[in-house]
Amino acid sequence: MSLTLDKPWRSRREPPGDLDALPGHMGVFELGDAAGGVLFVGYAGGRSRFGLRGEIAAALERLPAATAFRYEVTTSYLTRYQELLMVHRAATGELPPDNAPMPGLGRLSPG
Repeated sequence: MSLTLDKPWRSRREPPGDLDALPGHMGVFELGDAAGGVLFVGYAGGRSRFGLRGEIAAALERLPAATAFRYEVTTSYLTRYQELLMVHRAATGELPPDNAPMPGLGRLSPG
């Protein structure tokens, strides 16, 4: 099992990027730029309105530089969210540019 989110990127403007077709489930997501870099990691939890659909739509509205997104449905969204942040930091040395600092976030050394 890979620690990275290996789902294909979906364009925010073209099918299958249609936000109305996204599930209303709990899970995690990444927003990316045109070069395929991760700009933001987020999650849809039990209190998220419309689940992943609502959280991804709101994040895309806040971050106009994001041209694509990908997601993963999981009920372990908080653990998976932190894991994705740790994987990104281990690979690049920092959190994605649009994520706020997270004091206390653990360290991960993917092998």
